Amino acid sequence: MLQYYCSSLTDYKRLKTREVKVGNLLLGNGNPVLIQTMTTTDTMDTEATVAQCIRCIEAGAQLVRITAPSKKEAENLQNIKDRLRALGYDTPLVADIHFTPNAAEIAARIIEKVRVNPGNYIDKKKFDIIEYTDVEYSEEIERIRERFTPLVRICKEHGTAMRIGTNHGSLSDRIMSRYGDTPIGMVESAMEFLRIARSEDYHQIILSMKSSNPQVMVQAYRLLVQKMDEEFGECYPLHLGVTEAGDGEDGRIKSAIGIGTLLEDGIGDTIRVSLTEDPEFEIPVCKDIVNRYTNRSAHTPIQPLSADETAKLPYSPFSYSRRDDVVVNNIGNHHVPVVIADYMDAETIHHDDLQAIGYKYDEATDKWNIGDAAADYIYTGDKVLDFALPGTLQVICNYSTWLSANDKTKYHPLFKTEEYLQATLSDTQHFVLTDVNANWSTLMNLLTKLKANAKAVIVIESGNAHTMPSMRRFLIEIMQQAVQCPVILYGENKNKTVDEQLIEFATNTGGLLLDGFGDGIWLRNHMQQVQNIKMTGRTYLEVNNNHQFLNNTSFSILQATRTRISKTEYISCPSCGRTLFDLQETTSKIRNATNHLKGVKIAIMGCIVNGPGEMADADFGYVGSGPGKITLYKGKEVVKRNVPSEIAVNELIELLKENEAWVEPA
Repeated sequence: MLQYYCSSLTDYKRLKTREVKVGNLLLGNGNPVLIQTMTTTDTMDTEATVAQCIRCIEAGAQLVRITAPSKKEAENLQNIKDRLRALGYDTPLVADIHFTPNAAEIAARIIEKVRVNPGNYIDKKKFDIIEYTDVEYSEEIERIRERFTPLVRICKEHGTAMRIGTNHGSLSDRIMSRYGDTPIGMVESAMEFLRIARSEDYHQIILSMKSSNPQVMVQAYRLLVQKMDEEFGECYPLHLGVTEAGDGEDGRIKSAIGIGTLLEDGIGDTIRVSLTEDPEFEIPVCKDIVNRYTNRSAHTPIQPLSADETAKLPYSPFSYSRRDDVVVNNIGNHHVPVVIADYMDAETIHHDDLQAIGYKYDEATDKWNIGDAAADYIYTGDKVLDFALPGTLQVICNYSTWLSANDKTKYHPLFKTEEYLQATLSDTQHFVLTDVNANWSTLMNLLTKLKANAKAVIVIESGNAHTMPSMRRFLIEIMQQAVQCPVILYGENKNKTVDEQLIEFATNTGGLLLDGFGDGIWLRNHMQQVQNIKMTGRTYLEVNNNHQFLNNTSFSILQATRTRISKTEYISCPSCGRTLFDLQETTSKIRNATNHLKGVKIAIMGCIVNGPGEMADADFGYVGSGPGKITLYKGKEVVKRNVPSEIAVNELIELLKENEAWVEPA
């Protein structure tokens, strides 16, 4: 039996899964994690699709998926495959099927793998609530068996692999009626199809549990692993991805949080990063994520959990509940997680320097303009500021510097662990920075002192290569010992590229936030300038300096984990051959028009496949319904149909105004 959902919560071990052959590749069973992407061309345009496949393959894609929405596209996969093979490319191809079983059966005879979505392959989604008796439900399962079994037998005969790919937003009305819009509903949707395949002695199966919400996605995969282990005594390989992650830094952060959190525990055999960018630009991001685990098994040992501790985890990895703690000033309990900006390396700090972290000073009026993404604390190291701070900003400084600070209500001391253990403390808010990779007995002494101190905030970091699990282990200990001080998650990053930094920050802190740990985030790196640095496929134009980069990243991580909302959220599909408009251009237009609407969730979907289903979490939706035509949604309800794409963005703004979700830009 597994430890809840993985081989170990403290030691890096790949989850043992069945080995599946996909063309000339082996997937699962400890084989290297494979990287894949999906084309965005019209599948009927053979030359364009072949050319894009080649760009993806040469970028490093080991599997390439192509949409086959109908029989004609499925049949044309033969031409695409033949052309690629003639050019010397033997990369396995995957057919993406949603509503058309006939197309899947054609594709399964041609290419190496088919992907079916159990939410819409046989069942339909009309957002109807239907009450089923157990007998009626069983009859529906038999109907699925009759329709799905022919595909299983074709795949078995031709040696074709299959992905049973559940999407959170496209759960069928039948599943929704019984299980609701939940991770366990996603799991059961896939398990129904998996049981049918197993009954036919067909095992060349990969599964996925995708969602645009990393929290839902992670919980679903964990539940799926647990369910397979309990029911079958074995697990099938897993394809990881956050669907509709978006573009730019937000897409990378959201993907890293979802995919990275699972890879930290050894879960995942193949990944795809779904960005609203050209597919070849997804590949370097995938590589950066996977490369983090190349030598992970050599990490420093982490204090193991006893069998009893493992059996009685003080938190649930399958549902979100924030850790219960005390409030210290504005940190902890009911307060949103705080953001700490690190200015330790700044030689001097002036009014203008704070603009990068959300504070703009107007010298004429002597007033501060405070943004939605404004840091809550600034760490100055050994410096005391020589100007009055905005009311919402406070200072953390080293203990020796704090002693000389005049305003003890604005300034708070930071101790290192040994310094704190020897200090005699006054009854004032203070911070304690500790490396959870330190001597365990020293850490236990620290917890004893923290337990007796109602004004302490602990800042945890880890020098362990297995960073997130080592921090999680210490947080488990904090909960088991009933230490209730707030916890700040500290991440230090020495990577060279922006992509790598975003991935590491997002994985190490985001994974903990998803499990309810963390009352704040403090990021630090060693890059002095991040102005117009080239990300993979995109220039990071929004930032002027490193402080702004770190501040933006902090708030983006909190937004992606749904723990603090500070900006508009976009649920944007990555485009494919079904897309009915220029998704990248349209996403950019909508962002430019609406990025000031804090807390509003807008879905931008290329077609109906990823439309009302995947945007189920959104407040408003912009969905392609035909060439040059857009359908607008409020929640799951259609508001305007067949809007010409030239005026659709303006119509979306009108819809926002009609529903009092619009404010004029400042």
